[in-house]
Amino acid sequence: MVQWPNVSLLVFILLSVALHLHHSKREVESFVRVLTDVALFVWAGDELVRGVNPFRRILGLVVIVATIASMISGSAWV
Repeated sequence: MVQWPNVSLLVFILLSVALHLHHSKREVESFVRVLTDVALFVWAGDELVRGVNPFRRILGLVVIVATIASMISGSAWV
């Protein structure tokens, strides 16, 4: 059985696709990148706190750590 992604993960996916397909002004791109990070943090935090099994909770933690590491190193996540 397939489970649809929750809203924050869907927002992250859609914004990531938009970033790859459309290159706009630097300010707009930076703002969209911030939104993708926020959406990913919300999803990962939700999984960390309310994940239905240990794998999903660990996945949430790993995504949070990876996103923070990516932000610190300055590389793009998407």
